[in-house]
This record gives sequence, structure tokens and C-alpha cells, in this order.
Amino acid sequence: MNANAIKLAAIAAFGLVGASAANAQTIQGAGATFPAPLYQRWAQEFGRETNIRVNYQAIGSGGGIKNITARAVDFGASDGPMNPTELASAPGVLHIPMVAGAVAVAYNVPGVPQGIKLTGPVVADIYLGKITTWNDPQITGLNPGVNFPNARIVPCFRADSSGTTAIFTNYLAKVSASFQGGPGEGKSIRWPVGFGGKGNDGVSALLRQNRGAIGYVEVAYANKNKLTYAHIKNAKGNFIEPSLESATAAAEGAKLPSDFRAFITNSMAPQAYPITGFTWILIYPDAKPEVKKFLTWALTTGQKSAPALEYAPLPEAVRTRALKAIGQ
Repeated sequence: MNANAIKLAAIAAFGLVGASAANAQTIQGAGATFPAPLYQRWAQEFGRETNIRVNYQAIGSGGGIKNITARAVDFGASDGPMNPTELASAPGVLHIPMVAGAVAVAYNVPGVPQGIKLTGPVVADIYLGKITTWNDPQITGLNPGVNFPNARIVPCFRADSSGTTAIFTNYLAKVSASFQGGPGEGKSIRWPVGFGGKGNDGVSALLRQNRGAIGYVEVAYANKNKLTYAHIKNAKGNFIEPSLESATAAAEGAKLPSDFRAFITNSMAPQAYPITGFTWILIYPDAKPEVKKFLTWALTTGQKSAPALEYAPLPEAVRTRALKAIGQ
């Protein structure tokens, strides 16, 4: 293999693809780890089709917001919408929804099978430090026949500013008054107990390394790392597994405002997984044409790649509105 071929192979490994490294245009993006597996797939597919390279750095939603605010990247990415203070520092930034995904509540308890049943208030009490062992009656009562050990629960959370945290805490605040009145919700909060890891990969690593651990990760990361995860009771009283189908049900039941900035947790759809969220790409109206071309591709051709990685394509009405926003 000659030197140029080696260089191109290295570029492709990082999702920077194109027919000619010398001639390809490059757009830079950074932000959420939640959609990173999909964005990396999109970078490869889009690059092959257009000779435009997409360099996406999964640094967390908070980092994505900081970078787009500073115009250090061509697009940012976040799973939590920018709040009014953040928007004031980045006037004109548009939120373009891309896909929806489920946040799994994963655990590492040897001998305990996949799919235990948990409710939102129980998960909230675990993260508040009120439920501390796996054989607590509030857990065993939901799971008759499952032999839980008298083992300490080790809560794991995101240490970085994270849209996955924003989705997870938005849900917990909706179902637990104690959580809402305590840590509250946001991309970064003060956790009463537990250990932090950077990115979905960091939390996945903590889960693998610590017996008794519980943590929240995007379902694609949970499946990639062969983590076991719970079925969560939704607003209709059904225990639902995080999956493409249950995330799609939540997305289809969502009503988004004109600027697309809204959480869709705790959906009232009967088969919806309750800890589901949209993920957004953040751009300025004067984004360069290559960025708009990439987003248009992602909202059309790219949507076909989403289901294979456990992401729910946008409902047609939302997708049409998003394409219109890019066009304007």
C-alpha cells in the first residue's frame, strides 16, 4: 500500500471520508456522544457520495454548545436544547432535529437477568441515595421471582455536560417531586451519590467495571457493550423496553414547537419508552452550503441508516418541518 493509500485509510477510520483527500472539502462538527455512532456512519456514507468530509468529535452536548457559540465548528450537536442563557450568547442558532433515541437504564448485577422492571420514582430514589441495595423491597416487589443479591447499588452518571443527562434528569424530575426539588434537571447537575464517567463510553466502562452498578446510556452503547438494562414503567403503566420501536412510539407522539426545542420524555403513547429524546444539530443561519447539504442529506437519505443503529427516524411531519428550516 502506497503512502497516499495509507493516509486515506487512516482518514476513513476516523469518519473523514472522501474520494480525494487533497480535493475534498471538510466540515467540522462537535458535541453529543448520544448520536455519535450514527453521525460517524453518516460521515462515511455522505463522504463517499459527495466527496465532502465530515469530522465529528463526540465531546458531549455541553462542548457542542460551547463550540458552536464560539463559532469554532461548522455545527454543534446536543441532546438537550439550549436554554435561554445559552441562546442569548448565540443569537440566531437553529435547532435542527435529526433522530430520536432511547436512554437505557443499564445495570451490572451478576445473576440478575436482562429486563428487570423499574419505575421512574424507584430510579430517582436510587440516584438520590434513598435506595442503596439491590434487594430493597421497592425493587424486589416489582420483580417477583428474581433473586436479587444483598449488594450495594453503585450509581453511575455523566461527569461532563451532557444532553443524555438532560434527557434522563428531565424524566426523573417529571416523575419524582423529590428529584425535582433536589438535584433538579439539566445537562450538568450536582449528583448526591455515585461516580461520574465522561461520555456514554465512560459510563458504559463504569458499568462494566463495577459490580452492582447502575447507569444511563444511549441504547446503542448498551447493546454495543452487551450491557443488561431495565424495562421502565411508562405514563400509561406499561413496562417498556428501550428499543427502536418504543423510541419511535415516543417520537411519533411528540408535539414540537416552532423552534423544535422540547423534551419528549414520559410520553403518553401506550407503547412509548419514557426516557426518549430527540437529538439536534445546531447551526447558524449563515452556515456554509456544505453544512446545509449534509443536513439535507441526513434528513433524507441518511434517515435510512438510523434504524440499524437503534435510532428512530424523525416522524414525517417533523422531518418536513426540519427540511424547511434548513431551506430558509
